[in-house]
Amino acid sequence: MKITIISGGLREPSSTRLLADRLATAVTKDLEAQGESVELSYVELRPLAHPIMDAMLTGFAGEALESAFEQIREADGVIAVTPAFNASFSGLFKSFFDVLPEETLSDMPVLIGATGGTERHSLVLEHALRPMFSYLHAIVSPRPVYAATGDFGAQSGTGLGNRITEAAADFTRVLRSCGPRSRRDAAEDELAAMERLLTGDR
Repeated sequence: MKITIISGGLREPSSTRLLADRLATAVTKDLEAQGESVELSYVELRPLAHPIMDAMLTGFAGEALESAFEQIREADGVIAVTPAFNASFSGLFKSFFDVLPEETLSDMPVLIGATGGTERHSLVLEHALRPMFSYLHAIVSPRPVYAATGDFGAQSGTGLGNRITEAAADFTRVLRSCGPRSRRDAAEDELAAMERLLTGDR
């Protein structure tokens, strides 16, 4: 089972990457307990900031960005985590999905997560992330995870740990229900669309 983790953290070290890592660890543990082998790959958006902007301005993705797109295309599931800003996702996070080729996430199981300074931003998961991924035709796991700064402290870490465990269990069920994702050749899809256009088959 191939899982791609998309982390939109803007700082190093990043609490967003920390949450993404913990989600990936929990999902891996659940899948392996059910006899699945797991292969993880990471897409860090911070180093891709300039290629993402270039793609938005020119319409063409460079090599680094194409490599990230391919990692997602080859995945059976995605874990996507963003920092929250003003009750929404970060601009970098949104821009990446703006330039991601259409249908890349179609029928893709996705576990969403977000981090922020306080619990006040927790609704970003339901008001911003879930609608965006639904629009992209992804299969969004029912239980997302939000982590405020205080959740990473020693005394309150148990609550976050429980939420991660529960979310991972839900996501594992979604992944196993969907099964290995059929790989689609983007070039063949484009050729088929062109043939339909030329023959008038709409």
